[in-house]
Amino acid sequence: MRNKMFELENEFVKYAVIGDPVAHSVSPAMQNAGFMAAGLDERYGKYHVKPDELADFTEFARHNLYGFNATVPHKSALIDLLDEVAPAALAANSVNTVSVRNGKLYGDSTDGYGLETALKEAFDLDIADSRIVMLGAGGAAQATAFEFVSRQAAHLTIVNRTKSKAEALAEHLSGQSTVLTALGNDETDLIAQAITHADVVIQATSAGLRESDAPPLELELLQNAAAIFDMIYKNTAVLQYAQKHNIPCADGRGMLLHQGAKSFSIWTERRAPVAAMRAALDAALNK
Repeated sequence: MRNKMFELENEFVKYAVIGDPVAHSVSPAMQNAGFMAAGLDERYGKYHVKPDELADFTEFARHNLYGFNATVPHKSALIDLLDEVAPAALAANSVNTVSVRNGKLYGDSTDGYGLETALKEAFDLDIADSRIVMLGAGGAAQATAFEFVSRQAAHLTIVNRTKSKAEALAEHLSGQSTVLTALGNDETDLIAQAITHADVVIQATSAGLRESDAPPLELELLQNAAAIFDMIYKNTAVLQYAQKHNIPCADGRGMLLHQGAKSFSIWTERRAPVAAMRAALDAALNK
């Protein structure tokens, strides 16, 4: 069933971000700064696409756009609608970057690159051989965990409110060199022990998107963390705790910047103007 007709915002908009919701997205500000700094005429918009409109949108994109980014909740559902998907994105079951070439849709994921680059930038941390505690086992966490395993982290501890979800994710990722452990939120002694020995704690739940959200775990368990990376680009309760206790920390804007820069490079086949994109991103987030 056709839900609605998608229309170009204007003739210059050839790229976009899609999501449900999408109004909050700062990707247009960041990407448009990139296009302008690179001297390109194309512009980047946003489309509110509900799950039952995704197929219609991909057909619209096939004939009208040069590429688009996908965010929640479309990263997995998109895969079956594309003509070709990069092997790593297929294995992670997550696509966030689509290129349109000669009427065909090519899917890729730049999230892993964005995360890897952000961790290196914030903490001088290399994922390979590192010990990581990850909070969450949902969609974002699943793709993130895959990146850690594919980049050969030494040990990944997955902590989730529902332990069975953490166990299922660990089982799905098994068979690689990374040692995997699954814990429920109530296993506080084991969580504290894992955090004490970890190089970084990754906050990969949605807790903190709304100010009313409860923290993803008892904050006191973080007191011995070496570093904390929250994938949300807000000053969440987790980050406030880290700042109060002088724990090195970073929010998700570095990941957003670098995955966006990688998307830009895939589409334009040129180096992304990262400094201009960073300035625009910071300005948009600090409004």
